[in-house]
Amino acid sequence: MDESGDSGRPQSGKSGTGEENPGGKPRRRDDPGGGILMGRPFGVPVYVAPSWFLVAALITWVFGGQLDRVLPELGGTRYLVSLFFAVAFYASVLVHELAHTVAALRFKLPVRRIQLQFFGGVSEIEKESDTPGREFVLAFVGPLLSLVLSGLFYLGMQAVEPGTVPGVLLAGLMISNLIVAAFNLLPGLPLDGGRMLRAVVWKITGNPMSGTVAAAWFGRALAVTVLIGLPLLTHTGALGNDSADIGGMTTVTDALLAAILAAIIWTGAGNSLRMARLREHLPELQARALTRRAVPVETNTPLSEALRRANEAGARALVIVDGQGDPKALVREAAIVGVPEHRRPWVAVSGLAQDLTEGMKVPAELAGEALLDTLRAHPATEYLVIEENGSIYGVLSTADVERAFVAAMARPGS
Repeated sequence: MDESGDSGRPQSGKSGTGEENPGGKPRRRDDPGGGILMGRPFGVPVYVAPSWFLVAALITWVFGGQLDRVLPELGGTRYLVSLFFAVAFYASVLVHELAHTVAALRFKLPVRRIQLQFFGGVSEIEKESDTPGREFVLAFVGPLLSLVLSGLFYLGMQAVEPGTVPGVLLAGLMISNLIVAAFNLLPGLPLDGGRMLRAVVWKITGNPMSGTVAAAWFGRALAVTVLIGLPLLTHTGALGNDSADIGGMTTVTDALLAAILAAIIWTGAGNSLRMARLREHLPELQARALTRRAVPVETNTPLSEALRRANEAGARALVIVDGQGDPKALVREAAIVGVPEHRRPWVAVSGLAQDLTEGMKVPAELAGEALLDTLRAHPATEYLVIEENGSIYGVLSTADVERAFVAAMARPGS
């Protein structure tokens, strides 16, 4: 199963589940929580999540049982063949995700990472497509590559003897890639087909939010259909199995698989809808509106004196300046709180400050996506907000930005 991201910052991909991070907290590009780093094709880190090993073991066991019926002469070697199949299948999933990644890079959309996980993979694309046409292409290339791989494996089958290990492996990979393509083309978020549906509705209505709402509700309907329909199809033998051979364990396994898939789809659809609604409020997030008034102080100013000046001016932040009035550092709010009141006359503000870097200087007119991009690119707790002429406007706290997000999420309709 594949999902591209769309949590706030768009993601794309589908063979697993994913979403972007449009309105989340500023974060560093490389997330060590992604799992085991396997490489960086096209400069994009590829991680394997711990859950993949569980799925690989499950695939090895299930496919090994099938090989025992088709090629009983293999004996215990069948599990080595099954393990090879599991690795080859996820290599196909990686190709699927790389298709999304290459398309995203082609459209100048940064890709945070690719992660192979429990039910497939996810490509985390950090920006949303700016046109419905690009959104459609970005979503479609994944299933298209899976279909191409399925065709290549079919051609490979024609070159080997049926009933042999290569023949069985190629047949399994052909069918699995066909299933990946077909499943991801289903019209509901967070699947690729849902993103394609979103693009179509976006094109018709001219409103990306309308596309997201439609695709998300299709995704929720799809989740319910999977939950009820998959066990029903298996039980009735509609998937090609003999209903007389279906036991209680098979029924429980199918119901559990359906529940897991339905939960992933339902959750992904809900996240897509929630983050799209949040993105509607992004233009309201303006550096100027969120900035705290600040007072300039010299390096050796006692903290108590600096706080007295701030209180008199109705300010909530302190900026350390040099003799010419140029800003050099920001006094950290967390550091101020950590100094007991009786010690404040003896503590200079310089001991509580963080030196300013260029990345910590934010234009007062910055807003929405541009503001978030700047904060993500230069993680810090406070930023100096400056006017066009370079004069100090105030200090922007990351905590204030996060609170603004929470307020936006709490609004009716979000």
